[in-house]
Amino acid sequence: MAITIRDLAEKLKLSITTVSRAMDGYDDVSEETRRRVIQTAQEMGYVPSYIARQLRRKRTDSIGYILPTSSPQFSDPFYVNFLTGLCDEVASQQLDLLVTSCPPGSESEQNQYRRWVQGRRVDGMVINRVRLHDWRIEFLSQNKIPFATLGKPDLAGDFPFIDVDDESGVRDLVTHLAEKGHRQIGFIGAAPDLVIQDNRFRGYRAGLAAVGIEFDPDLYLEGDLNESGGYQAAISMLSRKPRPTAILGINDLTALGVFRAAKERGIYVGTELAIAGYDGIKETEFTNPPLTTLYQPTYEIARQLAQMLVRFVEGEALAETQIIIRPQLLIRASTG
Repeated sequence: MAITIRDLAEKLKLSITTVSRAMDGYDDVSEETRRRVIQTAQEMGYVPSYIARQLRRKRTDSIGYILPTSSPQFSDPFYVNFLTGLCDEVASQQLDLLVTSCPPGSESEQNQYRRWVQGRRVDGMVINRVRLHDWRIEFLSQNKIPFATLGKPDLAGDFPFIDVDDESGVRDLVTHLAEKGHRQIGFIGAAPDLVIQDNRFRGYRAGLAAVGIEFDPDLYLEGDLNESGGYQAAISMLSRKPRPTAILGINDLTALGVFRAAKERGIYVGTELAIAGYDGIKETEFTNPPLTTLYQPTYEIARQLAQMLVRFVEGEALAETQIIIRPQLLIRASTG
């Protein structure tokens, strides 16, 4: 038979209310009593009722994450690393992570946010692939749901975020290519409403300007952050004359699509065509030749975001609410 809170209270000769408040960490219970309750609970094998604890504390003990994707991307190494980081940190805090996916900007995405928020399914949410004018952030702010973001949107608000200095990173990458003698440098981006597109494209243009190369609109195409989009854009870009001698992908999956297009056309990567990406996923070490990329510590970022959000939910003061990370340029053979 399962041990109940009544059994625990009788053993300790305390009221059920005192035991409950001691277990939930209320400050009107002395530290000595709290230690006695926790020690006795462990000895007796008492496990608190999850639902009862939620009702008492008016918490779900859950953090939410809605992956913004139009296709099954749980196999995308970026999302795998990000989700793993969230899971590990949330689990270490003895909380649950509620995860689903929806096409970005869709009605189903809006409905999912409404269900979770209005149904009080989560205590806070993590957001990534932030948009320039992000309705998700406005919605959560209006409903007083704590959140933390990877990327800083162009919106005012007091919320924790981690931002990667995409602009400076891509500018450094363009400078590296120019130093290798490249003047025809293409860029395959993503949807214009994404913060990473805005920042990385500005870095691309700033890099060109810094080395005295005029921006050529014919050397820019929009992809979809996937290999298929990178492949299709690269096929088009490599058909032009003169064709680019270097192509940057907005992320590593886009760059891997460029790899495939180049190899199908018999173009030698690293000599005839330089290719570079962004994210630093493990797979880039094993392409032939290995892919030059801008590395961001996705797993560690996700853990830190979750940690910041949990403290924010608990009302704790954060040492830093705005963290900026500089990506690391990993120069490999794909850029010669």
